[in-house]
Amino acid sequence: MSIKKQEKFELHSRNKNRKRYDLNALKVSTPELKNYIQINKHGVESIDFFNPTAVKLLNKAILHYYYGIKSWEFPDKNLCPPIPGRADYIHYIADLLGENNFGAIPIGHGVTCLDIGMGASCIYPILGVTEYDWRFIGSDINAVSINTAQHIVDSNPSLKSKVICRLQKDPKHIFHGIINKEDKIDITLCNPPFHSSIEDAKKGSRRKVKNLSGKKVKTPELNFSGISKELVYDGGEYKFIENMINESKLFSKDCYWFTTLVSKQSNLKGILQLLKNSEASEVRNIPMGTANKLSRIVAWTFLSKTEQTEWRETRW
Repeated sequence: MSIKKQEKFELHSRNKNRKRYDLNALKVSTPELKNYIQINKHGVESIDFFNPTAVKLLNKAILHYYYGIKSWEFPDKNLCPPIPGRADYIHYIADLLGENNFGAIPIGHGVTCLDIGMGASCIYPILGVTEYDWRFIGSDINAVSINTAQHIVDSNPSLKSKVICRLQKDPKHIFHGIINKEDKIDITLCNPPFHSSIEDAKKGSRRKVKNLSGKKVKTPELNFSGISKELVYDGGEYKFIENMINESKLFSKDCYWFTTLVSKQSNLKGILQLLKNSEASEVRNIPMGTANKLSRIVAWTFLSKTEQTEWRETRW
């Protein structure tokens, strides 16, 4: 019986980490990383991706060396995002904006993005500002995360005046209380909570450890950390996105593109049906692959073609 070879997916062509990390350069930019580099089974230098401290230091080094971010501090209990995958989302939505601008990606302060669930790491605003000089509004339901993200913004001159952090005081809402009357949002982005319960999150982590190492671990340490509300939502990813779609209709003229990651392939068909029922004028399903994982971005707009033209001409 033949064994099907697992498909490899490539990062976006503009992703700074499309090739192997330059560990020598990363060690210079972040000397503490040296303590977590080891020789892997292939005889090359790598880090222990099961060690949350090592993962966080690697990502700090990537942000410092490739993106010029010198200060990136947040509590270890918060989600530590893998930079290459997060950067891919930014590049793909840049392409989406470019498609609506005669192929030229709009850059600079004329573009305002809204990051739903920014988190303590402030990662999407960091990448969007450093890559395309966009402005960002970042929202979160956790006040500590908002304060931590604000500290990251204040500690890096390249981010100052370009990122606004807003606390979502009502967890039942996504856009209400965040988008103000004077705001015009060119594109939203979101990495929704993936799991429907804490136990579901633990099962996913155990499955990941087993797939990567072949070992069964009853209580694995999450190597990308993450406090519960970053990982868990009642009803999981599907319910969160359903709520987002329903609420987006109320802000249909305040935003050009709404987008979200959809991690679970099994959720995609239902989400696309929800968008059809919402009477969105245009819907996109954008494949996005990192290493062995295929994900996708779903984007939708309620603007008519005439309104899209007016938006582009007045803002970009």
